[in-house]
Amino acid sequence: MESGDREPLVRKASSSYRTFPDSTARRLDKEYLRSLHNKRLYLAVFAAVLGNFSFGFALVYPSPVIPVLEAHPSPALRLDQHTAPWFGSVFTLGAAAGGLSTMLLNDCLGRKLSIMFSALPSALGYALLAGAQGLWMLLLGRVLTGYAGGVTSASIPVYISEISHPGVRGMLGACPQIMAVLGSLVLYALGKYLCGLVLDWRWLAVAGEVPVLAMILLLCFMPNSPRFLLSQGKEEEALGSLCWLRGENTDYAREYEQIKDSVRKQSRRVSCAELKDPFLYKPILIAGGMRFLQQLSGVTCILVYLQPIFKKTAVILKPEYDAALVGLVRLSAVAIAAVSMDKAGRKILLFVSAAVMLASNLTMGLYIHFVPASQNGTVANTTLVSSADLPAGPTNYITLIPLLATMFFIMGYAMGWGPITWLLMSEILPLKARGVASGLCVVVSWLTAFTLTQFFLPVVNAYGLEVPFLFFAVISAGNILFTGCCVPETKGRSLEHIEAFFRTGRRSFLR
Repeated sequence: MESGDREPLVRKASSSYRTFPDSTARRLDKEYLRSLHNKRLYLAVFAAVLGNFSFGFALVYPSPVIPVLEAHPSPALRLDQHTAPWFGSVFTLGAAAGGLSTMLLNDCLGRKLSIMFSALPSALGYALLAGAQGLWMLLLGRVLTGYAGGVTSASIPVYISEISHPGVRGMLGACPQIMAVLGSLVLYALGKYLCGLVLDWRWLAVAGEVPVLAMILLLCFMPNSPRFLLSQGKEEEALGSLCWLRGENTDYAREYEQIKDSVRKQSRRVSCAELKDPFLYKPILIAGGMRFLQQLSGVTCILVYLQPIFKKTAVILKPEYDAALVGLVRLSAVAIAAVSMDKAGRKILLFVSAAVMLASNLTMGLYIHFVPASQNGTVANTTLVSSADLPAGPTNYITLIPLLATMFFIMGYAMGWGPITWLLMSEILPLKARGVASGLCVVVSWLTAFTLTQFFLPVVNAYGLEVPFLFFAVISAGNILFTGCCVPETKGRSLEHIEAFFRTGRRSFLR
């Protein structure tokens, strides 16, 4: 296409999101969305979210492994009440470091290469876990797999958001969370069979290498983000990428000109003075606030210590079956969110999600506090870690309450504050700051998660298991207020429309 032929497209594309969309522009957008071929787009998303599968696998790795290592015959590998919290929480410290480095990687290497780069520390970390001969190897392996998780957490949502179109961006934006849940479920299933003997837990780490290798192999054949390529001045490569993702027989040139016009308006680097612009600081504060509140709701603590929590509350089923059941509920809820996100909208799901988490955490906290230990099966004066060695044999069906409360909490989280927080981060951040800001949000998220997982066990041992759950309930109430006051609705809007909203403050852009 000649440059002279592109100018009318540029003016047309610009007017479609800088001013109120007219009926013609809306009709063209709908016809364009109906004409798209998404098979290649889905393949690119699948290749990327294999990194989230590995992330979910590594995140909950301590859940079945901690009880085995507490009984390990070798003192060099045996965990106690002091080392077990570090084994569970140091992953999040590595994830924070990964998010920090992604602030540079996303803009220097690009979204796709950043995801591929994460395979190196991930593979090395699993190798250390599989061949660990001492505690330092276990902790370093957790740090490296956490670092890889931090990189993928900041890169994959941005990559998916930038290669997707508004018609499927909500559904595809939930895929990282779906794959993370699948990774956790596979870990729980393998842990049931591989952690029966003291040495078999090493095979869990070996199994973690498989999705990492599959991801890097598939991504070699996938295109980079058209928006990133345009920001680097690679116009022909960006056009080819968009053509591959949308199909040759579609009007992808019109979308290309819209993206190109948006990129033209933004400098490649953000200056300190520009951070005073509401166009930049408002979406960054919203995205960072959502990541902070998401972790304060307690999801990482609950997932990492899921089996010990169930053992402590002595529910009527075995802890490993409880963990698998919770994982299935989580997967179902994320699937529901993926299907309904582009129809119901983001905000309504966030409201419902926070309300369910509030009710669940409140129920769990009040149950542990008010139901006597003789009825709820909770063993008094026992630490959460050491309770993993106790036999589970409750006979009172009231002990199903902790299981149901946890299931509803995970369901609520997975249908809203889990996937939508990641999606909105990649949607509302402006292109010129998307790489840096997404890394900053991940740093905030995982530093918060590290703090919570590090202090969770000491708080439980000192004050009781009900205290953190009541705290999580208060945070869930805050999530409802934050959603109503700060979060914009982005359903069905292009990234250019969303940027125009923050640039001008016109809510009409998001209608």
